[in-house]
Amino acid sequence: MKRSNARRAKGPCCTYNFDDIGRQGRMTTTPISLQDLRRRLYAKAKAEPSWRFWGLYVHVCKEETLREAYSLAKQNGGAAGIDGLTFEAIEASGLDGFLEQIRGELATRQYRPMRNRRKEIPKEGGKVRVLGIPTIRDRVVQGALRLILEPIFEANFQDGSYGYRPGKTAHAAIDRVDAAITGSRTRVIDLDLKSYFDNVRHHILLEKVAKRIQDAHVMHLVKLILTANGKKGVPQGGVISPLLSNIYLTDVDLMLEKAKEVTRSGKYANVEYARYADDLVVLVNPNAPRSGLLELVDMRLREELGKLQVEVNEEKSRIVDLEAGDSFSFLGYDFRRVRGHSGKWRAHRTPRMKKRTALLREITGIFRRHRSQPIQRVIAEINPKIRGWVNYFAYGNSSRCLSYIRDWTEKKVRRHLARNSKRTGFGWKRWSKQWLYQYLGLFRQYRVTHRRPRQTALPVRWAT
Repeated sequence: MKRSNARRAKGPCCTYNFDDIGRQGRMTTTPISLQDLRRRLYAKAKAEPSWRFWGLYVHVCKEETLREAYSLAKQNGGAAGIDGLTFEAIEASGLDGFLEQIRGELATRQYRPMRNRRKEIPKEGGKVRVLGIPTIRDRVVQGALRLILEPIFEANFQDGSYGYRPGKTAHAAIDRVDAAITGSRTRVIDLDLKSYFDNVRHHILLEKVAKRIQDAHVMHLVKLILTANGKKGVPQGGVISPLLSNIYLTDVDLMLEKAKEVTRSGKYANVEYARYADDLVVLVNPNAPRSGLLELVDMRLREELGKLQVEVNEEKSRIVDLEAGDSFSFLGYDFRRVRGHSGKWRAHRTPRMKKRTALLREITGIFRRHRSQPIQRVIAEINPKIRGWVNYFAYGNSSRCLSYIRDWTEKKVRRHLARNSKRTGFGWKRWSKQWLYQYLGLFRQYRVTHRRPRQTALPVRWAT
């Protein structure tokens, strides 16, 4: 295709005219909505898997794209970056001017991302997870880039990948694992990837992006974002990091999909898998016609990870035999196999004990910080915590766990009331359950469901 300052690109994915960006950052494009553009990009990428897209940078710079990226960033909230600039301050000084400045920097190739603000999140065992919090300016740029690249790479992603994808949920991944266990795939390869996000190799990732993107300006922008915070890794907390991390592991998904097909017995798949970001489990039928299938899949999986220079944490990785009564964890649940009332084997999933402990520890901290405060203030803080946890875990075989949390929380509320009124005991007669739940408004929706909840995303803190 001939390159010039005035170019015209035609194709099923999009049709537009544009002049190259000049000193003032002005550009002309055929009017096309962002939603329509994303739909066309996806359709083109799906129809032609080898097509490399160019002319995308102009859409990253468009006001509509930047405004949508800002709206999504504000919707997700989050703290300010290293510049201390908040959403309130931006809108007080003028959102239009803020977006126009970003657009100008992108158009004239003067944009340079700032370093992320580091925030340490405590983990079990005294360890910490480091989040990288970009500035709002950088979140907008990353969001705009994601809006344009996401539909292209979504066409490449496989059905077994669920993390941070449109229309995909953690509970759908759990359903997939549940069905695999019920379908007699009882040998589980439970791999733990060692510091995956911190060790993504930039040159490998850029090569994978370049397989579908033939736009020097877009590639340069991706490289700027990656290298702004080090020589390797994608920061947890970056807007575009989930998309890039999925691109990096797509070849692993493709290998597992191929393993499913070549070992299939008619309509029955002897291999199944589910991946949510870096959380991956592979389930294998031990009675498959092909001998040594488990060992073969494990070997091929490690080979693919080795090509990506992704290290496996051998201390936490293992082969699980569900038929022998073993269990494994995935997305905050413990999975095992039990015999149902009908005599058939089925999957049994319960919230992990450490997830319950983490919630109770968090609630205890709220009570301690508000020891002398009115109970209404305490309940206003603990209700959202409990609601979010229950909305995720009130699914499957969680009745006993949820009952424990309900009773424990009720006792904590009673103890707080008794202490502040200088009484002893729990006040079973003085404060009835009806009074606690109706008058004080204590959260009470602990009902368990076996249907998939409507939540569209997994809270990060419950995922690992």
